[in-house]
Amino acid sequence: MCLLMRMHTEGENADEQLKMTNADLALRKEAYDLAQQLFGSQETGGSFANQLLDICTRAQGKDFLIIHNPGGWGHSQLDRCLAWERSILEGISTTIREMGYSSLLIQYFRTRDSWWERLRDMKEQFRFFASKATVMAAALQFITKHINTLKVILVGVSQGAAFSNAVMQKLGAPCQVFSVELGFPFQYRPWGRITQRTLAIDSNGIIPDVLAQGDWKVGIRILLTAPFRWVIYRLQGRPVEFAHCISAPGHEYDWNYPEIQRQIRGFLETNFAAGK
Repeated sequence: MCLLMRMHTEGENADEQLKMTNADLALRKEAYDLAQQLFGSQETGGSFANQLLDICTRAQGKDFLIIHNPGGWGHSQLDRCLAWERSILEGISTTIREMGYSSLLIQYFRTRDSWWERLRDMKEQFRFFASKATVMAAALQFITKHINTLKVILVGVSQGAAFSNAVMQKLGAPCQVFSVELGFPFQYRPWGRITQRTLAIDSNGIIPDVLAQGDWKVGIRILLTAPFRWVIYRLQGRPVEFAHCISAPGHEYDWNYPEIQRQIRGFLETNFAAGK
């Protein structure tokens, strides 16, 4: 009898493994079909599909997926971001953990670190990230469809905040995706939309943010001088990210600023307190 029971159990496990294999194949096919629709190019589409599948694997069993949309050109690795931008991600991750949830933090890069990519991104910025926001929205719909208990929080600063906003508009409602947007630049304000799933912070509670509040003269002067500052740093042998060259009063949102922490904690607790 023991032998029969063991054989029966092994048969069930084999069936389960077969089902998992079929499910994995179906998921893989769906990811590649989506990539084909979005890109057409087999090389680009394949990379996109593999990233989707990797995120789905890593996010399994997590309560939250925190996605960082970097400021500037959107290609800065976390260790190359400004300290205050990193502090926001650390603060959100810590708050989520204190609330008793698990999370996975990843970055979403809008461009590669090359002049050609930056030129292409300028065209996207003038169109409020129309194409790139469509791609990210499709990726998020895929992920949340296959992990339907997962909540997603987009965290964006400056241009990253504008990009997050564009993605939120593409997603519509209802949705499992929320957005924390800090320092939304004034030039995108006509296109911006705020929903119940969006926290928009345009002041650090200490100094008004000239890039968010719409001081056109100061803002344009800062944006025009930033490339020269970037070149000077390079010539001096001190290469820095372009975003580090935008020295705008108030355009700094450190987690340790009381107003910043209060607003973000309040947003997370309101939307994700136990039982919600």
